[in-house]
Amino acid sequence: MQIDTPHRNTLLDSFGRQVNYIRLSITDRCDFRCQYCMSENMTFLPRDEVLSLEECARIVKIFVSMGVTKVRITGGEPLVRKNALWLFKEIGNLEGLNELVTTTNGSQLEHQAESLKAAGVKRINISLDSLNHERFKKITRVGDLNKVLRGITAAKAAGFKNIKINTVLMHGINEDETLDLLNFAISQNIDIAYIEEMPLGVVDHERQASYVSNVSTLNLIQKHYSLFQSTENSGGPAKYWRVSNTETKIGFISPHSHNFCESCNRIRISCKGELFLCLGQNDMVELMPLLRAYPRDDEPLIHAILESMKVKPKGHDFDLSRPSQSVVRFMSYTGG
Repeated sequence: MQIDTPHRNTLLDSFGRQVNYIRLSITDRCDFRCQYCMSENMTFLPRDEVLSLEECARIVKIFVSMGVTKVRITGGEPLVRKNALWLFKEIGNLEGLNELVTTTNGSQLEHQAESLKAAGVKRINISLDSLNHERFKKITRVGDLNKVLRGITAAKAAGFKNIKINTVLMHGINEDETLDLLNFAISQNIDIAYIEEMPLGVVDHERQASYVSNVSTLNLIQKHYSLFQSTENSGGPAKYWRVSNTETKIGFISPHSHNFCESCNRIRISCKGELFLCLGQNDMVELMPLLRAYPRDDEPLIHAILESMKVKPKGHDFDLSRPSQSVVRFMSYTGG
């Protein structure tokens, strides 16, 4: 059914924040096994428990009709999903959608960057936590750094602007590459974001011991570079600084040292169709049963989405001092 215009711009939560950004995971599968993201021996969802690409497209169209202007396609690794490019094409030019973006580990970009650009993807974030081949293999468990580097080259050649690498710094693991990764970004004329590790799932290192504050990261960088704070905003939680005399800006995503929940404008949808109102909470609404029970009627889905805004929490509840976390799902499950 056609969604009436009165539904537009109605995604306000109980704290007056407008939700205009969704992050949709299209698969829990990945060709890497990054330490902070998933278990080494993952059990993935059966195919029939994962949203079809047609269902993904339908969800996006509904949200865009309700005022969402930015969509990020995530995983797992979204580009390992068979026929994922069909979905990017389907939603890439939706009326009312300002930005279709994606986050990837870069392993598939060498062969898919041009197609993503043609499909309407505006920006790409690429996870990269080390420039050392052995260390990269250890962090990702199975990843090939050369593939990712070729993927970055391919994305630049395809004409993508504002390419950004996402780096999770971990004490005793890769913190000593803080400046090397920034130097790489500067040499490539791309951006970099440092992300404080989020306590999701059970991992094989002690998060309190491996935690690196973005405050200390910024202090380190300022000893080597002239930075000036930027008011630029990519629509997400990052706070940006510009590196003087370069094309590079540095983003800091700091769920621990600088809680950014007061301006939260986003929700996440898992590949099972679970609408998570907050990455750090368990509150969610199941959309898949409604998608399948009402294949030609969007009203039940619209109603469920509007009702979900009433339970979107004020903020996440990350606390590294607790012996266990209340959120046990892996980052790969919810979508990065």
